[in-house]
Amino acid sequence: MVLREWARDAHATVQAVRAAVRHVADDPSSLGDDEWLALLGASGAELDELCALADDARRTITGDELTFVVNRNLDTSVVGSGRPDVPDVSDLVVEAWELGATEICLQGPLSVDAPTDGYLRLVDTIHAAAPQMHLHAFRPPEVRDAATRMGVSVTELLRRAHAAGLGSVPGTAAQILDDDVRAHLAGGAAPPVAEWVSTIEAAHQVGMFSTATMLYGHVETPQHQLDHLRALCEMQRRTRGFSELILMPLLPENAPPHLREVATTPVTRRETRAVHAVARLLTLGTFDHIQVAWTKHDADTTEALLGGGADDIGGLLIDGDLMPDAGQEAGRVLGVDAIADLGARLGRNPRQRTTGYADPPAQRLTPIPQVRR
Repeated sequence: MVLREWARDAHATVQAVRAAVRHVADDPSSLGDDEWLALLGASGAELDELCALADDARRTITGDELTFVVNRNLDTSVVGSGRPDVPDVSDLVVEAWELGATEICLQGPLSVDAPTDGYLRLVDTIHAAAPQMHLHAFRPPEVRDAATRMGVSVTELLRRAHAAGLGSVPGTAAQILDDDVRAHLAGGAAPPVAEWVSTIEAAHQVGMFSTATMLYGHVETPQHQLDHLRALCEMQRRTRGFSELILMPLLPENAPPHLREVATTPVTRRETRAVHAVARLLTLGTFDHIQVAWTKHDADTTEALLGGGADDIGGLLIDGDLMPDAGQEAGRVLGVDAIADLGARLGRNPRQRTTGYADPPAQRLTPIPQVRR
């Protein structure tokens, strides 16, 4: 197993990058692994040129829009805990709806003493509280946990959840689709790649869509990144079930406990820009939307990524007043004023979308301030 020292930056030679940039400008579909790996190691003027090519590709595919969704994150372990200090999940959902949300994102496991059908009960409750709210919930580990608790297959669990009101599933927990990397991050045995793939494809087969993700910037190598992106493209060609691709750095403070001593440095801004640009160009024809995980980056990096191949900034993550800390990223709220300013600097038109990238009904639109460009 070949792994890198935590987040160690790997630059390619200028000559190799220049040749790969020329080739990708002519025909991205014809590049071999060595050329993609060179692009992942791009820096300086060559990185700027690569990002400009990726942004040209973004413009061709999605135009000059900066899309976002009005959503609220809830943590399954909090809202499904039954604790007396936690508001009823129905009230949290209704509050989000009244604040303009069109999506509830629900992630995290239920406690071991929760009811056998606890996950489905949450779907029923949320759907009853706001029938028009899109529910984006349950990562593959939670899907499999729910199926095991109920003694049914993953496909049957997903079929029941979809019928009850589940609209889509988060493609998080993909990490890197390599069993050795996953085992290293887990400190031992880890759910195999095949489980993540089969769970996501089962969701697609019962009529739901999902996000696709890559967790980078830790012990994986550029080759792992490349193989991961290719694997996602193969899945997309099979099912057409991914709505977007989200590239997320593993921040040192979020590293597993057994890796805390070595996880001392964050991934470089150079690598982050290169990863997003390569993802845009490598996935042409399979993914339309590349989302910036804005909670994982500073404002300048977020802007650079949106100017280097990414088209979407994800969710506002509104908190509400009933229990602001009910979400996994509580306190990280993105305001429409900030989106308007960002759009102005990028020369892009902010557009509110649904979870599936359609236009929300007019009555659900959040007013966006007009900023002079």
